[in-house]
Amino acid sequence: MNSTSNVPALILASSSAYRRELLSRLQIPFTVDVPDIDESPLPGETPAATALRLAREKAAAVAARHPGTLVIGSDQVATLDAEQIGKPGNHAKALAQLQKMRGREVVFHTALCLWDGRDGSAQVEDIQTVVQFRDLPDAELDAYLRIEQPYDCAGSAKNEALGIAILERIDSCDPTALTGLPLIALTGMLRAAGVSFFNTK
Repeated sequence: MNSTSNVPALILASSSAYRRELLSRLQIPFTVDVPDIDESPLPGETPAATALRLAREKAAAVAARHPGTLVIGSDQVATLDAEQIGKPGNHAKALAQLQKMRGREVVFHTALCLWDGRDGSAQVEDIQTVVQFRDLPDAELDAYLRIEQPYDCAGSAKNEALGIAILERIDSCDPTALTGLPLIALTGMLRAAGVSFFNTK
């Protein structure tokens, strides 16, 4: 691996255990600081714009507390027929989401921001994933939710766990984007910021 000696500390601006696990795969030391921002969409804001704005705001909020660091912010917005689908928060709302999405294609916008505290610059990107949900009966959807309780997930399904069984197809250029942190895009951003992943000396 490793980050070069003159590269600043890396911070993940997220409370998500999924994003922490994904980032740990890169074998780069990092810490976590949870941003405290309002994640509500703005009136008339497109799903992609919401995700990009929130990823940037999360990174900026944490960067303000840790000058000179590299901060990763990410946000995900699910959309059906251009309508935003948020985190359900409870069983009833999750079931309603899955009923609406079954047999349909849902687009997930996973926005990524790498904030460089050395100069205040930010690299941002929206990675889109198209997910085809299986057309399953209410009883199966209800049973899935009671087993996994994915109430903190946009779209009410954990694709990295049992939720994969209610999906029919996933189309994306970045396989970890749907889980919440697109590592292909992130490694490109980190390289541009001077991070090295392999010690060739």
